[in-house]
Amino acid sequence: MAIKKTPADPTNPASEEAALEDFKEEVGFEIRVTIESVEDIVVARQEGRALVQSLGFSTTQATLIATAISELARNIVLYAITGEIILSKTVNGHQVGIVIIAKDHGPGIPDLKHALMSGYTTSGGLGLGLPGVKQIMNSFDIQSEPGKGTIVTTVMWL
Repeated sequence: MAIKKTPADPTNPASEEAALEDFKEEVGFEIRVTIESVEDIVVARQEGRALVQSLGFSTTQATLIATAISELARNIVLYAITGEIILSKTVNGHQVGIVIIAKDHGPGIPDLKHALMSGYTTSGGLGLGLPGVKQIMNSFDIQSEPGKGTIVTTVMWL
């Protein structure tokens, strides 16, 4: 497991954050948590909770965000084996938010429509993962290509 806190580079078109440039005016830093095990899920959750609390999110909002991080990281462990969770602050005018990116190079999702339906599961779980994250967060985008991996980008505004 690795945690990196580095300056984000929104001017780099190859960076994951480039897709969010339409509304992102300021990013101070990013936290990258490598996800390889259940223990890493806990670390990503803790890092996310600490970040949103520092930004002024309520305890309830922090819990929802931590839940979204857990679901995204759990999907990485279950389906892709390894990946990363990237957390960063975003600002749109006077509005502050958190960006959560879950990225892996796993098998990808062959049928996004089904994967985003409540109750759909391939792991025998409750099927709350991606649909639950989509419902919790203010913004949700998923890109997946079979054999190449998945990137989920979400935002919650304060």
